[in-house]
Amino acid sequence: MVLTDSKTIRSRVFQSAVMKTEGRLTTLTFHAMGTLCRISLVETPTTQANPYFENTLNWVADFEAKFSRFLDNSLINRINKAAGREWVEIDPETERLLAMCGEFRFFSRGVFDPTSLPLIRLWNWKANPSTLPSAQQIGDTRELVGWSLVQLKPGAVFLPRTGMCLDLGGIGKEYAVDFVAQTATQYHINDVLVDFGQDIRASGHAPSKPAWHIGLENPQQPGSCWASLAITGSAVATSGDYLRHSMINGRRYGHIIDPRTGYPVENECRAVSVVAPSCTLAGILSTTAFILGPREGYDLIQQTFGAAGAILTSHEKIITPRLHEHLVQLNSR
Repeated sequence: MVLTDSKTIRSRVFQSAVMKTEGRLTTLTFHAMGTLCRISLVETPTTQANPYFENTLNWVADFEAKFSRFLDNSLINRINKAAGREWVEIDPETERLLAMCGEFRFFSRGVFDPTSLPLIRLWNWKANPSTLPSAQQIGDTRELVGWSLVQLKPGAVFLPRTGMCLDLGGIGKEYAVDFVAQTATQYHINDVLVDFGQDIRASGHAPSKPAWHIGLENPQQPGSCWASLAITGSAVATSGDYLRHSMINGRRYGHIIDPRTGYPVENECRAVSVVAPSCTLAGILSTTAFILGPREGYDLIQQTFGAAGAILTSHEKIITPRLHEHLVQLNSR
């Protein structure tokens, strides 16, 4: 579904917003970026909480309006429509995001690629739930994928091939979590939990606890948790295909596409959770590790400064040593 204008997004975000105080915890919930968003503050006066929440709602609405591929006149769609034709002017925030994309593409060994949208559209399970694209279609589509093709100069970007597309969905929500969490300090708010669709960043402490406790969903039993983590001054993100996959001709196809091959990921991973200093890094690491597979994914997490993680397959949990510093509860399957 394509939205008509940015006012639609702003109206939806603000109309969905609900603020509630229970005990020492004040929580704002709202819908944005296709998910439920939640921000929790500890013992924060309304003179601080209200302006922080209002600023957050405005910023998130503007951010979604700029980068949503479901908004016809968003900046990201203007860039995509100009592919093969002309340069598009971009603002400093978009420049920063695209620069981060280049850095993370290198860091992820080419696994993270914001130009993969043509492949995602090709493997559109909702439109074609029982049909596989042909090898020819995949090969042709891969010609439109490759971050190295993207041309950048100060204040502008150009996609040189008609049909190329950018999609910041692999980094945007996590970037938003980091921004909203960091903005809290401008309002002298130190104890905050930001959770946008299970992309999470925590600062300070929870009520009556030295850290925030975060549950990790069990891919074998969705809705239940296999572990609980204590985090503060860090972030958590999880990638998995256990909720979104299709069975075609008796074969399982997940929704996560490997841009290096053009095909859905096929390995033993079912979910990867990562703790890292930022939500952006945690998200990139969890998705990259999922695509790389248990062995390479584990090594990447282990080699990344400040990161810890767990890789869940259909038959085992592979936990990095540093994650034990955060584990407060470990449940059997």
